[in-house]
Order: sequence, then structure tokens, then C-alpha cells
Amino acid sequence: MIEYLIRKLKNDPNYKWESPHSTRDLISISWVRLLQVWRGLFLKPFLKKSSGLLFVGTHVKVRHGYKIKAGKNLILEDNVSLNALSENGITFGDNVSIARNSILFCTGIIAYRGKGITIGDRTGISAGAYFAGQGGITIGKDVIMGPNVQIFSENHAYADTSRTIKDQGVIKQPVAIGDNCWIGAGSTILAGVTLGDGCVVAAGSVVTKSFPDNSVIAGIPAKLIKTRGES
Repeated sequence: MIEYLIRKLKNDPNYKWESPHSTRDLISISWVRLLQVWRGLFLKPFLKKSSGLLFVGTHVKVRHGYKIKAGKNLILEDNVSLNALSENGITFGDNVSIARNSILFCTGIIAYRGKGITIGDRTGISAGAYFAGQGGITIGKDVIMGPNVQIFSENHAYADTSRTIKDQGVIKQPVAIGDNCWIGAGSTILAGVTLGDGCVVAAGSVVTKSFPDNSVIAGIPAKLIKTRGES
């Protein structure tokens, strides 16, 4: 019954559990989700838009919720922090999940208003993510990420040695990640990077430049290892 309900919520007729769960497991899982829906009811009125169910864990912090658009079945796990102060705010597609201890913010220094963050349908962000959307971050549909992924879209200017770095302003460069990508655990994606559809980033990589569709990249800095679909 629970599997059927999830299938309906996700609007995915092919959704199926690969392993059975005990009755005790199912009761525990259901209870946690019910509590998250209850918390979500209190948060929904403070968002600019929320299309469906909103699952909210414990100690979730949301600032400037009036600039957040949420699609159906948004999941915000425990200790997630969202700060949507920016030009475009934060937009979540349908069936997006943000795992525990993740931080998404759009403006660092108040003097330099940020652009915002957009995350596409069915994308899953794992635990400990850190997304700095000052220059704009766009993540496509069906993207999966390992834990502790960092994305930066702004840098400090530092060329003038006669002035302190903090007084030289910032350089904003958007980051774009295409559909159906897999970003490995502990990866860092720096400002100005565009990853095409279907890219795979190995765990621990530091991505400093853009790569086309279906690239498999790894290293510090990340380099092309192979292209998916090639023998």
C-alpha cells in the first residue's frame, strides 16, 4: 500500500521497491513522513509557491521564504538551511529532495545581491551539500549527487595589491549542470562551469572548466577520462 502511494505521489508507474521491509520499518518510515508533512503545513503559507506536499524535517531553517517556489513533494530533511534572498530566489521542481545538513543560499554579502538557485524535477541532493548561488546555479532534471558536494558561483576580485581583497568586490559567474548527471561525493564545482547532459563527476573532483554532454571527468583539476557511450 505504501509502495502504491509513493508511486502515485511520484507519478511514476514503474516505481517499485527492490527489497522488502518489515512492518516495524514501514511504521517507522511512515511516522517520520507524517511528521514531516505536518511541519510542511506550517511552512507552506510562507513560501511564494508550493504546488503539492511539503516534507520538512527537524531544525529546518528558511529565510526569505517568499522568494521560494516549490514543486510537488519537496523534501527538506533535518537541519537543511535555505536563504533565498536574491533576484530570482530558489526554485524547486517536482519530487526534489534535499538531504540533511545541506545549505543553499543566494546572497553572501548584502551589498552584492545574488542571482538565485534553480533545481529541476526528480533531482536528489545528498547530505552536507553547500550551494552558493550568488552568481546563479541551475541544476537540471534527474540529477543525483553524493554527500558533501560544493558549488560556488562567485569569486572575490584580488588583482589590486594596493587594496585589501575584501574591498575589491566580487566576480559572479553562473554554474549550470545539465539533466541526468551524477556528481560524486565530495566534488567541488567552481564558478563559471557548465556541465552538459549526462555527465559523471568522480568523487573528490574539483571542476574548474566546462565539459560537454556525457563526459566522465575526474581529478584535481578535473579532466576528461572518457565519454559515455563510446567503446
